[in-house]
Amino acid sequence: MTYAVSNIAWTPEERKDAYTILQKFGVAGLEIAPGLFFYNASDPFNPSEAEADAVLSEIRDAGLTLVSMQSLLFGAEGVKLFGSDQERSRFFDGMSRAITLAGRFAIPNLVFGSPKQRIIPDDMAIEDAQAMAIDTFRRLGDLSAKARTCISIEANPAAYGTNFLTEAGAAAEFVAAVDHPAIRLILDVGAMHLNDQFDTVARMIGENIDCLNHVHISEPFLEPAPKSTAAAATVLEALRNAEYDGWVSIEMKRHQDGLSAVEQSVARLMDAAE
Repeated sequence: MTYAVSNIAWTPEERKDAYTILQKFGVAGLEIAPGLFFYNASDPFNPSEAEADAVLSEIRDAGLTLVSMQSLLFGAEGVKLFGSDQERSRFFDGMSRAITLAGRFAIPNLVFGSPKQRIIPDDMAIEDAQAMAIDTFRRLGDLSAKARTCISIEANPAAYGTNFLTEAGAAAEFVAAVDHPAIRLILDVGAMHLNDQFDTVARMIGENIDCLNHVHISEPFLEPAPKSTAAAATVLEALRNAEYDGWVSIEMKRHQDGLSAVEQSVARLMDAAE
């Protein structure tokens, strides 16, 4: 296993000090929200070569590699997986621009969360929504495969404002139904906590290891993670037992304590990894 941290934990102005913290602990991976990483670009999903080189040189100097991307629909207006024809088309276009960006910079994983953009309308049958989503993600899977990347489906609890794939088992079943090599699963530990399913995390990992592409060490509502070294150690042990060889990424929003909270979180994860 290898470790990463998402850059949603700091502001662009704090990035270089954040990279120093990651270096200190031997963290090699960086997960990015494009709007925060390509902060200097007029369009963060299509940065110029100069705009891209300016930020990529910084992470190269810090020994970091881009390993995952989130906030895929940032800045996209009127996008809905289950909306009107126009809204669904905009959804596909928004996801396509993220896939293109990932392909351009060899980012191997795209996290599909976007809870508000995947709400099933009250007047739509669950079966119809499922069929629509399967068709959409098979087409997105084709684009992802061509770009040599992968979309990982994330469970978003109902507390995050959605009603589609709200728990890990449903996300895993959806990935199986899509049945595409470029559509896989992300395990989000915070969602497991929020859904009161953390006691099933080892079984969830073991049963779905063949489609597991990424792991988020997170807490409900993106509070500093991991909160508990022991809980993180439980997850890491289950991943080792299943012979998971992918990235494990801390996902937390920026805390009021700034980079101090980041350093404490990375330290807890590294303690759990021992």
